[in-house]
Amino acid sequence: MPPVSRRSFLQSSALLAGNLLLPSGPAFAGLQKALRLGGPIFLKSDDPDALAREHRRLQYSSAYVPPVELKDTAKINAIRKAFADQNILIAEVGAWVNMLDEDAEKRRKNLTYVIERLALAEAVGALTCVNIAGSYNPKHWDGPDARNLTTDYVDATVENCRNVIDAVKPKRAKFSLEMMGWSLPDGPESYLKFIKAVDRPAFGAHIDIANIINSPSRYYNNTALINETFRILGRWIASSHAKDVYGKDGHFAETMPGRGGIDYGAYLRNVTALPREVPLLLEHLRTPEEYDEARQFVINQATKAKIQLA
Repeated sequence: MPPVSRRSFLQSSALLAGNLLLPSGPAFAGLQKALRLGGPIFLKSDDPDALAREHRRLQYSSAYVPPVELKDTAKINAIRKAFADQNILIAEVGAWVNMLDEDAEKRRKNLTYVIERLALAEAVGALTCVNIAGSYNPKHWDGPDARNLTTDYVDATVENCRNVIDAVKPKRAKFSLEMMGWSLPDGPESYLKFIKAVDRPAFGAHIDIANIINSPSRYYNNTALINETFRILGRWIASSHAKDVYGKDGHFAETMPGRGGIDYGAYLRNVTALPREVPLLLEHLRTPEEYDEARQFVINQATKAKIQLA
């Protein structure tokens, strides 16, 4: 692949910052779809039918993959059937490991794990397998490191994504990267560069707007950031996450939807205007009560925007 310099990535970021000052609306103007809201559940059960019914009780129409091993074909098939019977999309399979670990053996094991997770996503009918690109930080798999903005980082990530996809050759499931604050991709422009560089139909996009709100301009102009992100990446988006961000002691902190500054009306309008059904998944909360609050906020915002639940 052609080398991608740190300068070119930074130039793209500067252009995006300029674009955030421009008024804009939802990226797609087609027929609005129903919202595929999802999130973790707290029901302790190995019964796929019971798990699917619990999702529906909570008004979820998309889901994280339930615990299952790739080798357990019978359970995979049972999950597919149970969730399809309840009209629930299995949105994503997480593969949260560092694909750039400095330890060669750990890196090899991590990549093997990611390949297995993408294979599981394909087998269970999930829309995507999600990971982050990783980090060269020696202590934290998602931590800051200046090398995360280098050509070596970009080249290694492109090679990793290609190797994962080529090992599985998925026909439906996508492999996607979550945008992060301390590593690439860190916004829609840099993500688009990865899409072009990876050059695989099975490489998709994953949206977590909260993760890329890391400056005052992005925070106070997040409506334009949302619209621009969906405009640039919309055709590749496979799934999205629902969090929020607020200012705390001079920094940005994550919180549940509704307790921060993200324009959820714009977020929901963009998610539901995409050419295909794209799940929006709650995450990172601790208790059922917290998820109840976050879920109800999103539902209320959808109601205000005249968006139905799937």
